[in-house]
Amino acid sequence: MATRMIVCGAAGRMGRTLIQLIAADANATLVGAVEAAGNPSVGTDAGELAGTGALGVKIVDRYEAVARPDTVALDFTGAEPALEHLTTAVKVGSAIVIGSTGFNADQQKQLASLATKTRTVVAANMSVGIAVLQRLIREAAIALGAEFDPEIVEMHHRMKVDAPSGTALALARTLAAATGRTVEGDAIYGRTGVVGKRSANEIGVLALRGGDVIGDHTVIFAGLGERLELTHRAQSRDCLARGAIRAAHWLAGQKPGCYGIADVLGWPQPA
Repeated sequence: MATRMIVCGAAGRMGRTLIQLIAADANATLVGAVEAAGNPSVGTDAGELAGTGALGVKIVDRYEAVARPDTVALDFTGAEPALEHLTTAVKVGSAIVIGSTGFNADQQKQLASLATKTRTVVAANMSVGIAVLQRLIREAAIALGAEFDPEIVEMHHRMKVDAPSGTALALARTLAAATGRTVEGDAIYGRTGVVGKRSANEIGVLALRGGDVIGDHTVIFAGLGERLELTHRAQSRDCLARGAIRAAHWLAGQKPGCYGIADVLGWPQPA
């Protein structure tokens, strides 16, 4: 049976990419498309907007109008609307894949509390490549030890509104967990002025913005006389969209709970 999918943020760049890929997926069916109230796309055919041709799915301005227990939503809208959609998913019993970023501390707590009450996949970056990068930096951090200083550099397009990226923060959390640090206590977001020597526990995180860069992330382990750099570059949004659709197919058959990309890929959780 085809997975019944709903795209939240249907008029955005990621939303249109998701619609295109769902339309081309023989095992998926687009059954809903959602945009914010007042968006000029509301009422139009989602397929026509995405360039696939008419799909018979009109864009609506309320997720609850299309959410059903047998649907999986794909949400790349933003922190506040994603929480609203998750709240609705809990009420309806529908599944939801959340790739939105920019959650503040309070919103993170709400997300963690709500996500376990229905079938939810949450990931700051849905690409399989980023999942592999996280696994690699965990192993590298443990193997290299305290003699190597970890730094993260990320770059995104000029229109991105949050910094550092959710992916960079996820990478920082992976580094922290592997080395006994904490992001709250040890992450340094850029440096300016006379900051003194680098402390042993620092995890540097630097955000660059410009042009139409989809998303570059580099994790640097700087040691004495040598340096290891691990880089992931997203060449198009397709990698994020394909990962989200893969997660949606997997999530449709799961029990309520909050999952990550490692679960979707069937990887064991790190000790």
